[in-house]
Amino acid sequence: MPKQSDEVSVEFLQAFADAWNRHDVDSLLSFMTDDCVFESSAGDEVCGSRFEGTVAVRAGFAKAWESLPDAQWADARHFICGDRGVSEWVFSGTQADGKRVEVNGCDVFTFRDGKIAVKNSYRKHRPPIRA
Repeated sequence: MPKQSDEVSVEFLQAFADAWNRHDVDSLLSFMTDDCVFESSAGDEVCGSRFEGTVAVRAGFAKAWESLPDAQWADARHFICGDRGVSEWVFSGTQADGKRVEVNGCDVFTFRDGKIAVKNSYRKHRPPIRA
């Protein structure tokens, strides 16, 4: 079994999760390589929507807060194995019509040189609920 990365830690992933909850895109990008890739949970492609490079990833991250401006990723749990890692969380937010979204999800990461090279996001599909 590969050993945990010496460059990336569970604390690193928690700090990344904390930046998501602050909606701090500049901080988020500081955790990622210049040629980073973000594969979102939804989109027209088999991988969701794929964003490559910091300019595109910045725009992709910002989309997460456009439709759910109070979006939060709670109860984060992380693990790392070699150059891969996973963060599990509970996603919640309120849509413009006032309905709430609350679902389990996870990110699968690929690390390179102490940063996130790929963030591949997955979450359950559940109809919104009345607030």
